[in-house]
Amino acid sequence: MTSPEAPQENEELFEHHRIVVDGKQSKLRIDRFLMDRLPNVSRSKIQDALKKGFIQVNEQNIKANYKVNPHEVITVSLPEPPRDTELVPENIPLNIVYEDDTVLIVHKSAGMVVHPAYNNWTGTLVNALAYHFQNLPNMKGNEGRPGLVHRIDKDTSGLLVIAKTEPAMTHLAAQFARHSIERTYYALVWGEVKEDKSTINAPLGRSQKDRRIVQVYDQEGEYGKHAITHYKVLKRLRYVTLIQCNLETGRTHQIRAHLKHIGHPLFSDAMYGGDQILKGTVFSKYKAFVQNCFKVMPRQALHAKSLGFIHPKTGENLFFDSELPQDFQQVLERWENYVQHH
Repeated sequence: MTSPEAPQENEELFEHHRIVVDGKQSKLRIDRFLMDRLPNVSRSKIQDALKKGFIQVNEQNIKANYKVNPHEVITVSLPEPPRDTELVPENIPLNIVYEDDTVLIVHKSAGMVVHPAYNNWTGTLVNALAYHFQNLPNMKGNEGRPGLVHRIDKDTSGLLVIAKTEPAMTHLAAQFARHSIERTYYALVWGEVKEDKSTINAPLGRSQKDRRIVQVYDQEGEYGKHAITHYKVLKRLRYVTLIQCNLETGRTHQIRAHLKHIGHPLFSDAMYGGDQILKGTVFSKYKAFVQNCFKVMPRQALHAKSLGFIHPKTGENLFFDSELPQDFQQVLERWENYVQHH
């Protein structure tokens, strides 16, 4: 006799996620483990799926308090087909900076999501790539995201490299793993950054209180993963500072979380508190000026400015640089103007 919560005999289950546990993973309750792997799924949903037998370890049903072990295979299967593998090619224009038969460099505008996921199944960069290019490779464990080797946040603008062939993908992925790809970002942050150049070395992981944001943890381990950001000051504008960031690791929201941690959130970054007036005077004219800047740039002031890597086929060093987008440029000019005249 089946329990009322178990999937019915005739209920077809579709595999949504297949996760192979890392060899160095310490014992951890399965709901906690999956919360980190499935950031858009709440803990209660995971616990509900466990109750209903939708989550299995090595093809066996498990209890909610089960602890994962290295090398186990976890599958999450649900009654409806997964959306994220049904990639719909869409005729969305691409801003191609460079292209050959192996790689592609695109300039992504702010507001465009890189790949389909929860709440954003269409209109993404990957939907556009699937329309313009046939048979782009998929990285293992990253199916449904053809060509992608790395990504940038929806409201971050800038350069991305896309792999057009399997060997190119393997080669580029190895460069990212070795941290040998040169990635430079420009960021406008709140406050006067003291050091002209410095390094932030602080483990990052998803917040246990709010899964959408990333925070610094005291040590690497269950929650925090190794993360390093190098930065240097480019321009001091009294209440804000323009800095250049170079990533050594590529964690989710790395620059945004690291800079908030040292007390300099990105200008206009709503998720990390940068959409408030954090520095400056109490005069209403100043407040109006800042609010105006927020209107011009209603997103975090972060731009993936340059990208340098070894070409997977020719072995030559390639380097691409990009202009700051119009909204970033305008806000920068306004701050320069304000500081000059006040």
